[in-house]
Amino acid sequence: MIELEGLPELVDPVMICAFEGWNDAGDAASSAVGHLDREWKGDVFASLDAEDYYDFQVNRPTVTLHGGVRKVTWPTTQLSAVRIADADGKGHPRDLVLVRGIEPSMRWRSFCNEILGFAHELGVELVVLLGALLGDTPHTRPVPVTGVTSDPELAESMDLEETRYEGPTGIVGILQEACTHAGVPTASLWAAVPHYVSQPPNPKATLALLNRLDDLIGVRIPLGELPEDARAWQTGVDQLAAEDSEVAEYVQTLEEARDTAELPEASGEAIAREFERYLRRRDPGAGPYLRDLSGPQPLADLTGREEPRAPGERGEDDGGEDGGEDEDDGTSAAEGAAEPEDDGHADENGESGETGDKGEATGAAGDSETDVADTHGDGDEPRPGGDGGTGDKD
Repeated sequence: MIELEGLPELVDPVMICAFEGWNDAGDAASSAVGHLDREWKGDVFASLDAEDYYDFQVNRPTVTLHGGVRKVTWPTTQLSAVRIADADGKGHPRDLVLVRGIEPSMRWRSFCNEILGFAHELGVELVVLLGALLGDTPHTRPVPVTGVTSDPELAESMDLEETRYEGPTGIVGILQEACTHAGVPTASLWAAVPHYVSQPPNPKATLALLNRLDDLIGVRIPLGELPEDARAWQTGVDQLAAEDSEVAEYVQTLEEARDTAELPEASGEAIAREFERYLRRRDPGAGPYLRDLSGPQPLADLTGREEPRAPGERGEDDGGEDGGEDEDDGTSAAEGAAEPEDDGHADENGESGETGDKGEATGAAGDSETDVADTHGDGDEPRPGGDGGTGDKD
């Protein structure tokens, strides 16, 4: 039952969702929504009933002590609202509805219908789903982030790719399809996390998702300590890789493949997008400039990378620039950090890295503000580890 008493009327609300589990490699997506909630001090106004959607033997409740009093916390999905007082730099407010939880174990249709019920009651104008997948991408390069949608008009107006994925899917894919059928404009953003250093957290991937989200919705997102955390993360991985010659050689191979594939992206729209973000951060009241967007495999196990990794999808390369669906171009992505259980729901975001099945992959672009900036590709679907190309997710 949806109860919204006491919640004020929202202004141009955008719903941003992320779910822990199969669609959240390195906890990058859920950490991005958590960052927004902390920075803007979100006000939780609803929680879904855990009894309806979770298998507690899979997602167990936790017990904590507060002043000697035991408290049980159940796995669930919460919704919070944040108001950005000056979203466009001109004094106009805008609201975000943040949805953060764990991928449900059962009743996915009812779960999506409940989320859609909130979106309808709150007058949500756009739903943005965040995800992260494992891929053959070097940690030394900007994190590939791809945006996809099932809406051709939205793809054109917001510089997204139309998804053509077929295959298994997770809750992100199911919720995106449910929103599309309900007539709610929906997009998903996917970051590729290096499969050889997939342990959470991954602040570099989280930062890349937030930068891409900034571009998508035209709201300046405070990054806090994330840039510094991302630099520290990369420095740490650099040191670990340098201690193993085989790892260092493998990373160099990924770098060469990535650099070769991205040469055409070193100019044009990629540079323009970076310049737009730079100007907007210097003068929030002046943007947007180009378009109106207002309205683990551990390091030590690298030599055994032929063993099955987390599920994902394979994508086709559309020319070696950004990745796509069906073809291999030297990089690949797997979606979650663990094999999903067979709950009867297909998930376009995951398959075994050995099978080489089709899937979505995050697109890789060569634009970046720093080492930790995001990239945007034109691929179509993600895929697991192996020697395929990065593309975008569903």
